[in-house]
Amino acid sequence: MKKFGPALLVTAAFIGPGTVTTATLAGGSYGYALVWALVFSAIATFVLQEMASRLGLVTGKGLAEAIRGQFSGISQLLVIGLVVSAIGIGNAAYQAGNLTGAALGLSAISKIELTIWVWILAAVSTGLLISGKYKVIEIALIALVFLMSLVFVITMIMAGPDLSALMTGLVSFSVPSGSTLMIIALVGTTVVPYNLFLHASIVAKQTKSDNLQQSVFDNRIDTGLSVGLGSLITLAILSCAATAFFATQTQVETSNIAHQLTPLLGNYANFFFASGLFAAGLTSAITAPLAAAYAVSGAMNWPTQLDNKRFKAIWLTVMIAGVVFASLGIKPLAAILFAQATNGLLLPVIAVFLIVALNNRALMGEYKNGIFSNTLGGAIVVFVSALGLYKLISLFF
Repeated sequence: MKKFGPALLVTAAFIGPGTVTTATLAGGSYGYALVWALVFSAIATFVLQEMASRLGLVTGKGLAEAIRGQFSGISQLLVIGLVVSAIGIGNAAYQAGNLTGAALGLSAISKIELTIWVWILAAVSTGLLISGKYKVIEIALIALVFLMSLVFVITMIMAGPDLSALMTGLVSFSVPSGSTLMIIALVGTTVVPYNLFLHASIVAKQTKSDNLQQSVFDNRIDTGLSVGLGSLITLAILSCAATAFFATQTQVETSNIAHQLTPLLGNYANFFFASGLFAAGLTSAITAPLAAAYAVSGAMNWPTQLDNKRFKAIWLTVMIAGVVFASLGIKPLAAILFAQATNGLLLPVIAVFLIVALNNRALMGEYKNGIFSNTLGGAIVVFVSALGLYKLISLFF
């Protein structure tokens, strides 16, 4: 466990309701056909999170502060506007998915309506953020999320995934009819833009080691192990859904989403799945507004202390926007899928700024990006941008 560090919190943040529902819908609707997209997402997550955390480790700055420092004059104002709008819009959508997912779990085991649970969960999250004691509860919730993850992995093994179909899905790079939005959502639920800001800020606040080279190496190992663990969990969820829904031609619905855990948990599947969604949703509902506050405050050159009024105003705005979006009456699974797709569409904007910062020798010194990192990062930006552009064009033609 010594090699695990800050990146484990990032993993816990992206294994939220969005990951559970999106991977379930992907497996239930397309079987193993989109496994390649999952693997791409894992590689993209590692590449970008490693860049962001390396920046925080080397410079002692968050991603937003570093991006701001790369520009001046009108260009700086434009960049600040893009960062603020991208993270603001993205986190508002993501927050709606967090609250909806957690409420979905609670409404499944109670007679209280989903919208009421959304407001209750928002109030709890707001109270925890204001008190400053949310970290203690977050640790307990992360433990519940990983317990749920363990169950998915065991269930996948018990269900006996179709290894031949899985390998075919890994190398076929197929895009089934109507799956473009799902692919973008799979990317968006794994490579979460706000996690880039969160990871850089967490690492930047750590006590610096005398051996920076070793710290950078350890950070890379931490990121690889943590992202690998999160990707395994996502693959387990997709596999369970492929076996429970796609193989039996059963439509994934809000009422039967826990059905995939029946082989292991039997009659307790619904309760356990609901508890896991609640834990995952509340953890992410705390993290997303915080990350937005760090990003926007850094971009605006404002203080990033928890007790700062501007800092509080930012995360509270994201919280309120999430409640409003989650209360509009949109179908729960559709709302969560939309949130993940929004993240996927916003990712190229943040990734470009990150790569620009990592290529600044004055900022990064000998730890600036090399040709290999730039090639991978550029390929990720091009691929995700092409997906988003294709989806937008398909809406009109």
